[in-house]
Amino acid sequence: MQVPSPSLILVRGVEHYYEWIGDRTRNLPVMIFLHGWGGSARYWRNTAIALSDEFNCLLYDLRGFGRSRLPQTPLELSYELEEYAEDLAALMAELNLDRAILNAHSMGASVAVLFLNLYPEKCDRAILNCTGIFEYDEKAFAAFYQFGGYVVKFRYNWLMKVPFTEQMFMARFLHRPIPKPDKRAFLEDYLLADREAALETIFTCVNQRAVEIMPEKFSRLPMPTLLISGEKDKIIPPEMGRKAAELNEKIEYCEIPKTGHFPMLEDAATYLRSVREFLGVGRALV
Repeated sequence: MQVPSPSLILVRGVEHYYEWIGDRTRNLPVMIFLHGWGGSARYWRNTAIALSDEFNCLLYDLRGFGRSRLPQTPLELSYELEEYAEDLAALMAELNLDRAILNAHSMGASVAVLFLNLYPEKCDRAILNCTGIFEYDEKAFAAFYQFGGYVVKFRYNWLMKVPFTEQMFMARFLHRPIPKPDKRAFLEDYLLADREAALETIFTCVNQRAVEIMPEKFSRLPMPTLLISGEKDKIIPPEMGRKAAELNEKIEYCEIPKTGHFPMLEDAATYLRSVREFLGVGRALV
């Protein structure tokens, strides 16, 4: 495997951070990884390294998150998830990628579903992690927005110096423990996220419109798709993933036992085995 090559590329007015993991001299299929809300591509790196024998893996930070910093000049782009799907299409065009396999998580999986509906010709197969169908509840959504606003507003860099902050921050996301450096990296990414991007995507991820359109988007996916849920996920409970999978015979559903919202980190061996079996590559890791 070659050393990762981090770079910046201008996509729709924003310098996007991206990196390749794998040997680009080998003619391997490309797998593109999309991260979730408040995170960055960093938490996908170990998964990408594990799959780099079979794929050239492209990791990038979504607009306004991680190292994809917004410019000082205001953009005309909105924070609707369809716009993030268009960002991905533009990124692929800039990198001369005609087709790829998508591996997307949480908010990134919602972006991927929209992208797959808009550009089905650009994707052979897809892996969607910790996503699904939810029902609209006006009071619950209002409470979620209020809480989300506080979460985004009260972010201070000094939190990084408070002992066990990363452990408390990640407690709701995890069922099994993950290494402290991984938890700390996620806290760093959360503190780094652009305020406007973080706040606006809370509303575009979870709203009445999403409730109305996402079932149809899942039902229309034309390519083989693996939908993975964590059995103990408190953010996107597995029943939401099962509902989405039931809408389309192209979707294969997998539930990883005793994991929360990050099954790829909490039980990497089982996660990789499921992905490899779905893609029909290599030998499953045990």
